[in-house]
Amino acid sequence: MSDYEFTLSLRIRHPRIDPSIITDELGIKPQHTWKAGDRRLDATGEAIEGSYRESYWMARLLEQPQLSSERHSVEGMLMQTLAQLQRSQSFLERISAEQGVAELHVSLYAREEFSLPLSADSLAQLGRLRLAVTFDIHPHSPRAS
Repeated sequence: MSDYEFTLSLRIRHPRIDPSIITDELGIKPQHTWKAGDRRLDATGEAIEGSYRESYWMARLLEQPQLSSERHSVEGMLMQTLAQLQRSQSFLERISAEQGVAELHVSLYAREEFSLPLSADSLAQLGRLRLAVTFDIHPHSPRAS
């Protein structure tokens, strides 16, 4: 197995939902949120021209990148996360029915080629929970300077 590091976050976009409802429903503290119609802000928190077209909610599910190993793998962390989100299945279905998108976002950092198999069980569970998955592949480690 080739070494790689990974991070995992949950992102939700929705046409109009108040992000505090997402927080209450999931019981997860977000790092970034905004509500459709709110004034846009720059990286420093200063108001800029325009307003947000949709609501956004994002929570990191891993505080720091994890090194892949027999104990820590992307699929293992996905399955653990899916088990936790199972209690919120009806809410995630509602997000999808209201034209929102909930996705697990995986960032992968590697110095060499590797494969990342996902089992039929994990893919089926993603589908049942109406969760998309996005992989960002980076050709280096986030710890390398």
